[in-house]
Amino acid sequence: MDDSLSFESFYEGAKKAAHRAMEDHGRKEYDEFALHAGVAVERLAKAVLVSKNPLYIAEMRGSTEMIFHLGGHRTASKVRTIGAMEAIARLRMLDILLPDRQLDLLIDLRNGVAHAASGDQAKALLPTFMMAVDSLILGVQGSRHDFWGRWLSAVNVALDNNHSKVVRDVQVRIRQAKHAFEDRFAGLPEGSMERLQRSQRVRGVGTHLADNGMDLVIKSILPCPACSGRADAPLTQIESTSTVETFVTDGLCCPFCGLSLSGDEEMEAAGLGGRKITYSAHPAFVDMIQAAALNQPGAVFTQEGQEELF
Repeated sequence: MDDSLSFESFYEGAKKAAHRAMEDHGRKEYDEFALHAGVAVERLAKAVLVSKNPLYIAEMRGSTEMIFHLGGHRTASKVRTIGAMEAIARLRMLDILLPDRQLDLLIDLRNGVAHAASGDQAKALLPTFMMAVDSLILGVQGSRHDFWGRWLSAVNVALDNNHSKVVRDVQVRIRQAKHAFEDRFAGLPEGSMERLQRSQRVRGVGTHLADNGMDLVIKSILPCPACSGRADAPLTQIESTSTVETFVTDGLCCPFCGLSLSGDEEMEAAGLGGRKITYSAHPAFVDMIQAAALNQPGAVFTQEGQEELF
């Protein structure tokens, strides 16, 4: 039989496409994600069918020469195999896959039958993709570790129903940002990434005021959970007395790996929740806020605050 139709060829092709899909999703290229995820599912589905019997991927419409080709008795004039939807349908007949409208939508998006609105539909199909791949790996008694490689941690947390949807989503995004950061150093001298990380290490709680052109933003500097870089964490004031000014972190944006978190729930899911920063309400602090409010030069400053977890 043609080597391109072997189990090994389909399986390795599925792995490559699945890794591309994960990278696409991390870069927010959701149309590309749907394309590569659909290819991965199709190739892995065919790998499972071939492992049962090579004839299970034969296209039955028209000529029957593909049956003899796959059986090793003659060479077909034109090699044709079933498409993704038919492969999935046959696996459902074998009880390897269950009916799943979301998986069908993923294949439709890949084939251009359906059109995602601004990528939102495709973006939400990452767990569906992972679950389908997991079922197919089980269908050949394969290894999740072998298939996913460096993406194993992201897949494990995404499929762990002991965590909330928010936790799973945030932890996957952290791992996507981590790999995107690491990929930037491919081909550079050994140790380049580690040197940058050391230079950006956060010591203490750095905080500054910045004018973003319209509003004043009070930010804390926190270590990014993905790349350990110096990430901006906007602060919201929750208490003001005659002696102290108290703020809480409610988001994060890392300029190095692109990780972005928003709101208390996502910060908590990333292990960065419950961070209060308190400053003494001394005249110098008040003067700097007033200077920034008046948009005077020198309004950007750095000051160490006292951090506590609650």
